[in-house]
Amino acid sequence: MATATPTPTRTPGDKFKRSHSHHQSDDSSSTLSCFEAYNRLQAAAVAFGEKLPIPEIVALGGQSDGKSSLLEALLGFRFNVREVEMGTRRPLILQMVHDPSALEPRCRFQEEDSEEYGSPVVSGSAIADIIKSKTEALLKRTKTSVSPKPIVMRAEFAHCPNLTIIDTPGFVLKAKKGEPENTPQEILSMVKSLASPPHRILLFLQQSSVEWCSSLWLDSIREIDPTFRRTVIVVSKFDNRLKEFSDRWEVDRYLSASGYLGENTRPFFVALPKDRNTVSNDEFRRQISQVDNEVLRHLHEGIKGGYDEEKFKPYIGFCSLREYLESELQKRYKEAAPATLALLEQRCSEVNIELTRLDSKIQATSDVSHLRKSAMMHAASISNHVGALIDGAADPAPEQWGKTTEEERSESGVGSWPGVTIDIKPPNAILCLYGGAAFERVMHEFRCAAYSIECPPVSREKVGNILLAHAGRGGGRGVAEAAAEIARTAARSWLAPLLDTACDRLAFVLGNLFDIALERNSSWESEYGRKTGDMGGYVGFHAALRHAYNRFVKDLAKQCKQLVRHHLDSVTSPYSHVFYENDFQGGFGSSASSYFKHNQTSAGSFWLELSDGGQVSRDETTRDQENIPPENKARQITPGKGAEAREAFRESQMTVPETPSPDQPCDVVYAGDVKAEVGPRKPIARMTGSRNPGQLLKVHNGGNLLFGNGDSGSTTAYAAICSSAAQHFARIREVLVERSVTSTLNSGFLTPCRDRLVVELGLDLFAVNDEKFMDMFVSPAAIDALQHKRQSLQNRQKVLQSCLTEFKKVARAL
Repeated sequence: MATATPTPTRTPGDKFKRSHSHHQSDDSSSTLSCFEAYNRLQAAAVAFGEKLPIPEIVALGGQSDGKSSLLEALLGFRFNVREVEMGTRRPLILQMVHDPSALEPRCRFQEEDSEEYGSPVVSGSAIADIIKSKTEALLKRTKTSVSPKPIVMRAEFAHCPNLTIIDTPGFVLKAKKGEPENTPQEILSMVKSLASPPHRILLFLQQSSVEWCSSLWLDSIREIDPTFRRTVIVVSKFDNRLKEFSDRWEVDRYLSASGYLGENTRPFFVALPKDRNTVSNDEFRRQISQVDNEVLRHLHEGIKGGYDEEKFKPYIGFCSLREYLESELQKRYKEAAPATLALLEQRCSEVNIELTRLDSKIQATSDVSHLRKSAMMHAASISNHVGALIDGAADPAPEQWGKTTEEERSESGVGSWPGVTIDIKPPNAILCLYGGAAFERVMHEFRCAAYSIECPPVSREKVGNILLAHAGRGGGRGVAEAAAEIARTAARSWLAPLLDTACDRLAFVLGNLFDIALERNSSWESEYGRKTGDMGGYVGFHAALRHAYNRFVKDLAKQCKQLVRHHLDSVTSPYSHVFYENDFQGGFGSSASSYFKHNQTSAGSFWLELSDGGQVSRDETTRDQENIPPENKARQITPGKGAEAREAFRESQMTVPETPSPDQPCDVVYAGDVKAEVGPRKPIARMTGSRNPGQLLKVHNGGNLLFGNGDSGSTTAYAAICSSAAQHFARIREVLVERSVTSTLNSGFLTPCRDRLVVELGLDLFAVNDEKFMDMFVSPAAIDALQHKRQSLQNRQKVLQSCLTEFKKVARAL
């Protein structure tokens, strides 16, 4: 066991000076040059946001575990950083430079967003004030409680080592008064981010009073460095724990930390002066050395049998820790020098290329042909991405860029479907969709809305007006024509607003694709390195491109409205044969059911419910079915059906009056399943079912029309006309929705977006003379931004080139 200990008058600075002098003959010059080169490179990395794998030491620990005291001891002077209330809410990069000529410490702070340093600061209190003011200014500007942006302080002093340490905010369990509740989580997340890069050495401090098995923050360090391969563990306030040991086996077991840190991990045990009174820098360093000596003396004299000096002495005391950190960092510097040199050469080359490209871009601001080419490529790329989104592309993330049905309704300003009183909920309404998927969902929603509308009730006066007008024209189809006219009028009134709403909703879906296409184009350019026309900064051009796209979609919506209105006019024309097609002859009573089944099959076959809804309740099933008329619904609601109708037929053989009346019965002979009209005219074919006596009543009898007698038990012509009109309306609706509108809207919106969009945008933007074209690119702000970026790149190039030259010299000396 060694008995000699350092004398009380020997300071850490003196010890370092002897070590420095001993090696000065062989490698002190190269070591100092290497250290200065890395310091300059670190400053450049902070200023320009470079991600360089520079070997660095990151200090970690709880808020009261002694990190600030250790930093002051390493610096060799106090600047009261422990007294700065917010001093450690930002990382503090301490660049310590051993300068024998600096008998008093000279500290300079790096300017924000610059590689330049400010004027020297000598006073310790002034240093603390600057740290506090810089921290508070940034947190106020960013409106956060902590920030990962570091403060860089360069300290030149004759009694500090060549060492760079990043001091991080201390871990806390609870936020201080006035701070957000999530401050502890933000600090932990930020510290983990700073400590994660593999080129950084972790300096983890923990008080000696904390047992290894109950350490709160040791597990957090394990998450970053599971094997402690790059972690230096420091047990602070070691003098407090020494009083508990009396025998050698106790202290040796504690110093080994066996069972908790692993066999190859040796923690350092450090104690520092507790006296916080104002003392000179020389006295402060003398106190540090004195505490080291007292710890060693206690281990020799206060412990029975002493301790395993050969095994543990290199890890006891502040001086041992400082020497280890300095030598370890210098070793890492030398090991990293070749890789750093290669990386610097790569970065310099990249900056030169970027500078050349930026020069070309500045020159191109006045080159019309170049701008035309770039603008055309950009517009074509956006058009291609719009087409891809319509065809089913799923990037960018639909969760972020897509919209639910409710969001589409509210943001489009269209609102609910006109004339529809129930809440239409198409399948997948809660999914965030865009492009072709959102388009098809709106189409399905339109079909649900259309099938939820029935022929509205018609007053007797309106029926009388229409019926009497047809009666005056002669012929025997007055009742049928009256019913058809009522259905046509209702279809034009109720279905036309639905068609306009569908066009507006579909136009909104397509309009949203512009921003999504921009995002997709940007991500593709950054991911694949494809530049389809660099148009960044040309606000006028981007505004013109957006306006041209919106106008294109608006024109499509206008054209589609005209097309579907044309189909509506066609199917509701008196000359339309829609009512006399073969598939309508099966009887009015069953037609609504057949329409429903046809719609259900066509919609359900191609539109699957993808929402994660689990088991659907009976109520939800009932609500969804409200959008489609159920089977036999027409038979349930149509007036004039069933037993009353049969009774009316049996009692309807009466004398035909000269003038028709809504309360007069029709003369009809009913025999089994056959109906025949009474009168001198020849019977004509009618659209009737084989077993539904409550169908359309028509009679030829001197050209007059007969109505029921108004009795409650009999069916009147009014009821028959309403029933027939409802069936005609259902037929119009089915033909319009299933045969005309769906294909028209698909071809009217989607086909032009795929085939004509790039041409239309090109004609709108580029089919102009040079003077008008350049109006989109005359942007002083954009040119100024390019010039500013060029100046920043030149500064970055200059600093990186200087660092490269310096590292080449270091590499030759190593």
